[in-house]
Amino acid sequence: MATPIRRVVMGHDDQGKAVVKSDGPAPFVHINPRNEDDWSTDLWRTGETPVQIVSDHPETTLGPRRQMPQPHGTVFRINHFAPETEDVRKRTVEEARAAFAALGNEPASTYGRGGSHPASHRTETVDYALILSGEITMIIDDGEVELKAGDVVIQCGTNHAWSNRSDKPCDVMFVLIDGQFDPDLAARFET
Repeated sequence: MATPIRRVVMGHDDQGKAVVKSDGPAPFVHINPRNEDDWSTDLWRTGETPVQIVSDHPETTLGPRRQMPQPHGTVFRINHFAPETEDVRKRTVEEARAAFAALGNEPASTYGRGGSHPASHRTETVDYALILSGEITMIIDDGEVELKAGDVVIQCGTNHAWSNRSDKPCDVMFVLIDGQFDPDLAARFET
């Protein structure tokens, strides 16, 4: 069951002083329909750079689940990775693509197109990832990287998958920043 994450959103009063605009559980939680122990909480989204700062921002996380930020935008979320199941490891290419389609981003799936794990994907973003708790394996094209609480990863549009091979959950904070592949780099990707 998803653990609520307290989110405090700041803004300004009529005199321009800093005030708390909301304080409570983040309202958007996506629970994996195949495994209720896998979930993510979107904490904030932006849709422009620079962000227009106003006294009172409307709620930015409601609406359909978005894996990716809007053009020129960001997504700030925490993912809760349950220990990986045999079901995940044995997914077919079609099942892997369907899982990404459920997140609104089927084209990101690279399984069967260079990705070695059913959760392999590449997004046109720069992602900051901070391992908050637990351990997780990052699977990349030429190997694996073991990560633990306190480690940081900067994903620069790279092909990767997250695999929790431990017996405990792993929480990872992500900030996804909209990007664009250099055409020379994009030409090198397997199709």
